[in-house]
Amino acid sequence: MTTAAAKTMTRTWQPLCTRADLVPYSGVAAWMETPEGPAQVAIFYSPGHAQELYALDHHDPFSGANVIARGIVGDLKGQPVVASPIYKQHFRLEDGQCLEDDSVALRTWKASFKGDEVWIEA
Repeated sequence: MTTAAAKTMTRTWQPLCTRADLVPYSGVAAWMETPEGPAQVAIFYSPGHAQELYALDHHDPFSGANVIARGIVGDLKGQPVVASPIYKQHFRLEDGQCLEDDSVALRTWKASFKGDEVWIEA
């Protein structure tokens, strides 16, 4: 695929994994195709909450390592977050915004269950 073709691709829903691959209240990492090319994504599963699935960039912009799925999931001021396992910055699961640095945010994607499959819009 040429770079020009990649830039013209639109986001589409694609299967990524199954519910059995997820760890409740934790993250898992996976590869997916995006219009910009392959990307590592961190999927977080919070069963029983209004929003159960979150998909964020697995790449930590502060350390440069692909570690976000290994972060600690928690709650800060009523907002679900993940703390990077390297330097402990907190990122909101909903929109990827870093709580310690307003100029930094992780990419996010829509995630949904279709039966027992996890689908991502990328």
